[in-house]
Amino acid sequence: MSHTPQSPARHLRRLLELLAAGAPAEELGTVAAEARRNGATAEDLAEVEQATEAALRVHSTLRQHRRREAELTALFDTAGDLAALRDLDAVLRSIVRRARMLLGTDTAYLTLPDEEAGDTFMRVTDGSVSELFQNLRLQLGEGLGGLVAQTARPYATPDYRTDDRFLHTGSIDAGVLDEGLVAILGVPLLLGSGSGGQVIGALFAADRTPRTFAPDEVALLCSLADHAAIAIDTAKAMADARIALAELAEANAVIGEHSAAIQRAEESHDRLTDLVLRGGDVADVADAVAGLLKGDVAVHDGSGRPLTAVGAHGGGASGSGEDGAGAAEAADLVAAAKRSRAAARAVFRDGRWVCAMLAGQELLGCLVLYGRPDLDGPDQRLFERSSVVTSLLLLLRRSVAETENRVRGDLITDLLTAPDRDPAGLVARGRRLGFDLDRPHILLAARTGGEARDRLADAAVQYLFGGGGVSAEHEGAVVLLLPPGGAGPGEAARLAAGQLGQLVGSPVTVAGAGPAAGPRAIADAHTEGVRCLRALRVLGRAGQGASVAELGFLGVLLGDHHDVDGFVTTALGPLLEYDAQRGTQLVRTLRAYFDCGGSLTRAKEDLHVHVNTVVQRLDRVQALLGPDWNTPEQALELQLALRLHLLSGA
Repeated sequence: MSHTPQSPARHLRRLLELLAAGAPAEELGTVAAEARRNGATAEDLAEVEQATEAALRVHSTLRQHRRREAELTALFDTAGDLAALRDLDAVLRSIVRRARMLLGTDTAYLTLPDEEAGDTFMRVTDGSVSELFQNLRLQLGEGLGGLVAQTARPYATPDYRTDDRFLHTGSIDAGVLDEGLVAILGVPLLLGSGSGGQVIGALFAADRTPRTFAPDEVALLCSLADHAAIAIDTAKAMADARIALAELAEANAVIGEHSAAIQRAEESHDRLTDLVLRGGDVADVADAVAGLLKGDVAVHDGSGRPLTAVGAHGGGASGSGEDGAGAAEAADLVAAAKRSRAAARAVFRDGRWVCAMLAGQELLGCLVLYGRPDLDGPDQRLFERSSVVTSLLLLLRRSVAETENRVRGDLITDLLTAPDRDPAGLVARGRRLGFDLDRPHILLAARTGGEARDRLADAAVQYLFGGGGVSAEHEGAVVLLLPPGGAGPGEAARLAAGQLGQLVGSPVTVAGAGPAAGPRAIADAHTEGVRCLRALRVLGRAGQGASVAELGFLGVLLGDHHDVDGFVTTALGPLLEYDAQRGTQLVRTLRAYFDCGGSLTRAKEDLHVHVNTVVQRLDRVQALLGPDWNTPEQALELQLALRLHLLSGA
């Protein structure tokens, strides 16, 4: 069967239609075969074949362009991912997935170094089915990946199993075999260019059949690796930036807090200084500190006595008597203040802050803060600064008090030396100095020995500070005049002996007399106090305090008023009252007992009663006077009182 030859133009048009439809190269090759079957002349056939070759070249060019377009699209998409980087893992997974898709490989993966472990691990895989392969770890220089990381150059192998250019290890070969990989292409993830570039990982594409990777495929994978390196570096930079921003914010907050604390400290210091300059006293400063620190504040002197307190703590501001618990509390505060002085800062002890108030190394007292166990740095410094201001105030007040005391002390010296020379003038002079001699005062005479004698006068000024009293040195002793309070002369003497002893660091003996009003009475009280001091020394009671009235019959002998009735009442009062109420004869029985030398038999004969009656009466005496009534010391007092009672004609 013969065919009518067809025009070459028809075949050329067919080639163009196939090119336009994107037909594969195989279909382009069928056009020449069809022309041959249709009986084309040799000249027409040659023309069709030449046109087919041209069409194949065009087809190849179009395919390369489409592939390049896909690669560029993938690179642009990757760049877009980087621009909107939110999750590094997501970007890396996208890069690995695109590498596998563009190179048409069975799998692709990315490895990164583990700085802590010192090796390399699988960060992202795509197309992998082997858990062993996905968990592989490579040392530097091991396997194809180790070679890529070590040389910073791309490497490709058509058959990994037989390639001896890199170091094979059992674990790596087992993982590659388990995944079934044969052909592998690896490129480095580089930061920087040239010899100074830093390898931070590697990107791989692999097939499970032998394959030779073309140069353009190597270049494509290198481009994707560059994007991966940028993504990792950007993520690290962003993480560093977030850390830096957080640290900067934290530092800014610290600076803000520090600045606010400094400003608050300056304002507080200005407030306290202004308070002192305007004439505020210790109580005003304590109140201001309590308001600034939101706690209770107390101020104590060097011996632990409270000077003032703000709030529920502090034990009041009175300098009067202390019981055993108060003395222990004062000792604890003094110990804490000494710790504060040694540490040059406030100390926290027993649920309160204590800061020493100093004049040089002299302990003026301490500032105590309650209710703020969480005192932080700025507030602690404010508390310590407040103690400095309070120290200055106390030192100023003490200097003024010492000056006033010296002037008033001259008055007391003149009064004791010549009370009758000009009594009215002495009283007027005292009033000009703010000291009323016509008011009753307790007089104390204090004495100590050794080196402490030189410190006693200063200690007396400290003891009287803030209490309204006055002191002066006179005839080897220190005389103190105290305004009348709740304590009598004996109790006042004992308190002063304890406090002055602590201040001078040596026992101080104190005698109390009074109350006395007017120059002559005060001078007489001083004479009585000096005699009481001598009696205390003779009795071996150095370092103690007492009054003439408390010395029993010695008080009667030493006192100016010779209060016989008072002594008798003190000694025999319970017996006298019992006899008066019941008509008994306890006083007579006691006198007979002593007159008979303590003999019950002789006493019952003298009294003309049965011996049992004497025993019963003496039991009653013991019940009224106490179990020690028959001790030598008390028996002497009782016998003297009985003799004075008899001589008085009662």
